[in-house]
Amino acid sequence: MTITAERKSALVKEHARSEGDTGSTEVQVAILTERITNLTEHFKTHAKDNHSRRGLLMLVNKRRSLLDYLRKSDAQRYADIVAKLGLRK
Repeated sequence: MTITAERKSALVKEHARSEGDTGSTEVQVAILTERITNLTEHFKTHAKDNHSRRGLLMLVNKRRSLLDYLRKSDAQRYADIVAKLGLRK
């Protein structure tokens, strides 16, 4: 359910806007998307895990807030990250 350090550093490298960028909106959205994907797979076998489901909903809301901010501030970066991650909308 968690992301390994290697996977997280790979996501940071792939989505960073510049060298050493770990906190940009794109990086945060990519990491949240990876965690959401992992939790979604977890729920296929553990359907009654409601405590983790609450965490999943919080992650989805956080990602939505970040994407809304990005859409308002820079529409091109928003379109790029949505296309790169394969998100709806």
